[in-house]
Amino acid sequence: MTGNNILVINGGSSSLKFALINDQEANPRISGLAERLGSVEAGLSWKDSQGKHSKAISKASHQQALAELLPLVQNAAPEGLQGVGHRVVHGGEAFTGSCLIDNSVIDAIRATIPLAPLHNPANLMGIEAALAVFPDLPQVAVFDTAFHQSLPDYAYRYAIPTSLYEQHGVRRYGFHGTSHRYVSAEAARLMNADYQQSSWLTAHLGNGCSTCAIVNGQSRDTSMGLTPLEGVVMGTRSGDVDPNLHSHLANVMGWTLAEVTRVLNNESGLKGLSGLSNDMRTLEEAASEGHAGAQLAMEVFCYRLAKSLASMACALPQLDGLIFTGGIGENSPLIRSKTVAHLRLLGLQLDDAANLRCIRGVAGEIQASGSPRVLVVPTNEELQIALDTLNLIQPHGAAHA
Repeated sequence: MTGNNILVINGGSSSLKFALINDQEANPRISGLAERLGSVEAGLSWKDSQGKHSKAISKASHQQALAELLPLVQNAAPEGLQGVGHRVVHGGEAFTGSCLIDNSVIDAIRATIPLAPLHNPANLMGIEAALAVFPDLPQVAVFDTAFHQSLPDYAYRYAIPTSLYEQHGVRRYGFHGTSHRYVSAEAARLMNADYQQSSWLTAHLGNGCSTCAIVNGQSRDTSMGLTPLEGVVMGTRSGDVDPNLHSHLANVMGWTLAEVTRVLNNESGLKGLSGLSNDMRTLEEAASEGHAGAQLAMEVFCYRLAKSLASMACALPQLDGLIFTGGIGENSPLIRSKTVAHLRLLGLQLDDAANLRCIRGVAGEIQASGSPRVLVVPTNEELQIALDTLNLIQPHGAAHA
């Protein structure tokens, strides 16, 4: 047998991302997306060794989309599957690591829905659909929040009445944990450092963005909180704002709680500041042509990101490296340069040529001589989910068809 095959699933409310990972191969054998599920426009697109493909699956449900995927996956994995790994956004305090899925795990994920009303129901749809299509395969839940369960209480508690924490779980949870864990371990490997004896700052920058302080393989602080809205500026999310903003906008504008929440989550961030786009590539191009909104959005993004990284440094006994990852972090030398320029007090400086070289999947060090280490490390959440799944299902033995 040549390696182990794990199907990784990331269920959204109307979408299903998937990737077939073999632990002995560098790239997924097949990966793709079923989107607009439940509508007449529902479609399936995927990429495999033969190229890119697409197919209409009008009105397909999550389970029907998985049934459409099944022959594609079986064709790409003639040796069979060993298991299915699921990304789950919120595990609350119930999960400190990945776990095999059973009825009690499903109940615990369902109980956490009030903390992640947009994400956990969608993740559950993916899990339930996969259990129906692959009833005999072991399945594993990998939680975005689990990595951050190592935060000390002084980092995760809000300064609010204790009853709100004890009775309702109101605390900082953090997200993107799978990515922060993967890139920090990968950075240690690339630098021949002992991950269990090293300290890292990580910046996961995509449409959603967060920072993290990692000490000896454990998250010690992170920028996101109770929800993914807290922290740095993102594509359409505001990040940190005055907590009284909801009240102010309700009084001044007459907005409802739902309207303010929608604006902060969907109309703010880079999109709101620029008045143009939430896509950093679009903003960089517009800024270079003199678009004032795009220029401002980028400056605010980088300054707030640098402030967050500087604050994360409070959790570190030393700095073995700053890591950039995610779509922006891996592909924007300009954003990396502007951010690091605000961190001179930490002694950080970039080598311009090295910085420009690290795009489109190229990893490496980008610091100038004499500066603490700065790295670009492409994230691979699907691989981390597959590895977690494999570690948990190994006792189950033989492959399943």
